Amino acid sequence: MVMTSILGIGEAMVELSPAGQGTLTHGFAGDVFNTLWYARALTPTDWDVSFYSGFGGDVMGAKMRQFIADAGIDCQNAPTIDECPTGLYMIHLDGAERSFSYWRDTSGARQMMRTPNLLWQQVANADLVYLSGITLAILQGTDAEMLLDNLRSHMKPDAQIAFDPNIRPRLWQDEDRMKRVISRAGGIADIVLPSFDDEAACFGDETPDDCADRYLRSGAKLVIVKNGELPTLIAKGQDRETRDVPRYTGVVDTTAAGDSFNGAFLARHMAGAKPIDAVQAGQICAGRVVCTKGALAPFATVQQEFVSPD
Repeated sequence: MVMTSILGIGEAMVELSPAGQGTLTHGFAGDVFNTLWYARALTPTDWDVSFYSGFGGDVMGAKMRQFIADAGIDCQNAPTIDECPTGLYMIHLDGAERSFSYWRDTSGARQMMRTPNLLWQQVANADLVYLSGITLAILQGTDAEMLLDNLRSHMKPDAQIAFDPNIRPRLWQDEDRMKRVISRAGGIADIVLPSFDDEAACFGDETPDDCADRYLRSGAKLVIVKNGELPTLIAKGQDRETRDVPRYTGVVDTTAAGDSFNGAFLARHMAGAKPIDAVQAGQICAGRVVCTKGALAPFATVQQEFVSPD
């Protein structure tokens, strides 16, 4: 098999999560990094999985970089922003449902486009570039527009872009700009991986088909609409297909459910699987992850029940 290269562009932060009896444990996570974690768990070892961000110049930034590298995800060519700290967030659990508090306003990740040529060098070697709406939301000034305007021109002709809108209105100062930027990203993407509840709240979509149609009209080639416990929609051109979501017992934490789905889906997609089989892999991976606390389940946990498509 020819080695495949997957590049994620986004944010990673220190994660504080409940450890019981009022205590917290810390790790590292962030939506694009989470997706790469699960893609790495489910791809051949000779594939290149890389992460591009801006790393804080503090002790935690160095520890994060080492943690990512130890997981087999290459981040050596991502810049360190010496004067900026590492972002941090805390998970609050209510049963298995979660909410978050964030401290990221001055983080190094927000400055990742300060030296864009470093990014373009990475992009030029990638077979798949993955980014999210959070990636775009945290960037400074018009850096999000600059990224989208230049991304495709620096890619190999046959390389693909995958985009999860991951809409977080609180990260955007201007709702109209949020909609424009997210729509623009969907329009240049080959694969869009939206969550229906977010899309309905932001764009007023009444059904998952409405959501898929909107991204297809903007230029996307394949849209996978996640819809919680309801069936996942696969839309390509005029073709529509759904796959029921398996029911899992022992759910303890829904953090990174969508990210883990994306990671497994993209791993299988890049291996040549049909969309319905890649969706199955995503659902199975997410099912394992929601039965584990925190955003990053151990690789072995993810792989236990993973079913490889034919």
